[in-house]
Amino acid sequence: MNYLVTGGSGFIGSHLAGQLLKNGHSVINIDNFDSFYDYQIKVRNTLESVGKPFEFNFSDREKDIQKLVLETVSENYHLYYQDIRDLDGMREIFRNHKIDMVIHLAALAGVRPSIERPLDYEAVNIRGTMNLWELCRDFDVKKFVCASSSSVYGNNEKIPFSETDDVDAPISPYAATKKCNEIMGHVYYHLYHIDMIQLRFFTVYGPGQRPDLAIHKFTKMIAENQEIPFFGDGSTARDYTYIDDIVDGILKSVIYLENHNEIYEIINLGESDVVTLNQMVATIEDTLRIPAKRNILPMQPGDVNRTNADISKARRMLGYQPDTSFQNGIKKFVEWFLRK
Repeated sequence: MNYLVTGGSGFIGSHLAGQLLKNGHSVINIDNFDSFYDYQIKVRNTLESVGKPFEFNFSDREKDIQKLVLETVSENYHLYYQDIRDLDGMREIFRNHKIDMVIHLAALAGVRPSIERPLDYEAVNIRGTMNLWELCRDFDVKKFVCASSSSVYGNNEKIPFSETDDVDAPISPYAATKKCNEIMGHVYYHLYHIDMIQLRFFTVYGPGQRPDLAIHKFTKMIAENQEIPFFGDGSTARDYTYIDDIVDGILKSVIYLENHNEIYEIINLGESDVVTLNQMVATIEDTLRIPAKRNILPMQPGDVNRTNADISKARRMLGYQPDTSFQNGIKKFVEWFLRK
C-alpha cells in the first residue's frame, strides 16, 4: 500500500512512517519543517524512521533539508519539503504518486501558541486540511485518517471523555481548529464519499517527543538542575499515552478503513489512565533520581484541568489495547533522553 503521511518527520509521524516501512508499505512523507521547533530534531526523526544512522553535518537549514530529501529517497520512501497550505505544490505530489490512503498528522500544534497566533492556526490546520480533502476528491483517494485532539473536549465535566460528549465549547484556537476539521471532515465524507476516521489523541509522549512538551521539558530542566515552570497546585491531570500505543491505534485504524466502506468515525486514542501534574513530576524525579525545583506559577489561559479518555469504542472497533504504564513509559523516555 502507498500511504501519504503528512507531518511524517514529526514526533508521531516519524514513528508511524518507520512502522509502515517495516510492515512493507510505501510512504510519501510531506513535511514543511516548520520553525516551531528546531529542524535538526526532524532531521534526526526522519533518518531514524528510514533506518539510517544519524550521521549528518548541519550547516544551513535550507541546504540541510534538501540534502535530507535526497539522502532518504528510495523505492518505497519519498520525502517532500512541502507546506500543505500550498495547493499547487501539493497537487504535483498527488499527480506523481498513486496514493491509497492519506494519514494526516501535520498541524500547527500547541494550545498556548495558538492563543497568540490564531490566524496561523486557522491557515494551517483548517485550510491546509481542506486542501488535502480537495486533492482527495480530484485524485479519487477515498480513505483518510485525520489527527484530532483531546483538546476538543475543553473543560468537560463528565469523566471519562466519550466521543458522544458535547464538544461545542473549545477554550483555545488550537482546539477550535481540530473541532472544525471534525465537522468539515464529515462534509467531505457525506458529499464526496471519502471514508474517514478522526482520531482524538490524548497527550502523546515518548522517545522523540517535541522538546517544548512538558515531559521532555521537565526531564531536561530537572537533569540540568533548573527550576521547572509548575502551573497551578499540581492537581491538573492528563491521560498520557505512550507513542507505541498511539502508533498501534493509528495502524489499527488504517486496517479498519481498508476493510470497511461508508465510514465516518471519531475515536479516542488514550491510555485511559489519569496522571496528575504532581504525579508526573514525581515519576520523572524518581526515574532520574534528581529532585525537581519548582517555580510555582498561575494556571495558563487555554489549559484544560483534566483529560481522561473513554477508549471503549477504540477497543470495540479497532481492537485497540494500550499496554504501556506511565512508569514504564517514562523509564523508556528517560533512557532515550540520556543517550541522545
